[in-house]
Amino acid sequence: MSPDADETPAEKAESRAIRRRWISIGEAVAVAGVVIAGLTFWSGYEDRQDAAADKAATRAEKSAERRRVPLTTAATDKRGVEFRGPADCPLASTDIRFPSALGVATQTTVATHRIDADWIARPMRKLTDGGADRRDGRIPILVTATCTADDGDRSETAIYDLLWRTEPGGLIGGRSFTLRGMVRRAAGGDQTRLDSLWKGV
Repeated sequence: MSPDADETPAEKAESRAIRRRWISIGEAVAVAGVVIAGLTFWSGYEDRQDAAADKAATRAEKSAERRRVPLTTAATDKRGVEFRGPADCPLASTDIRFPSALGVATQTTVATHRIDADWIARPMRKLTDGGADRRDGRIPILVTATCTADDGDRSETAIYDLLWRTEPGGLIGGRSFTLRGMVRRAAGGDQTRLDSLWKGV
């Protein structure tokens, strides 16, 4: 005889209710397991996406860094400014552009990398005529520099400030004009941007 045969209708109903509760608990546990698995997968997916984005950003940063050709002042004298590129990438050539208002042609350096004061002395003396005191200022210039490294050529265009000084006594009744160095201002740029910066000097 089945054990259930001795159960009263109330006991049978309670047994069925207990079984239903266990089934419900089992279903809830199964659903919770699915939800947890989904959350774990999503969290892992987001982590992988973040890691991939970080790697891509690092690669882009390294690529941008590799393209840079920063220039620094190497020496100055009354005739101009000598400059150099990064230690691991000897300069091959530079194209140097000046604000259009100065009327100075683009200059190219190859073997000797320097900016001669004579290139811009005449227009700068005209701009500073009429003053007996010493004047200091800066001229924005656009430089496209190319260098050669072990892993290939690099090329970058950037805006630099060329530091200058005028003071009485250069020519008879005139003014001397000298360059004192150059400092990097911003990566990129073009002639329009250069002319805009010159107007703001």
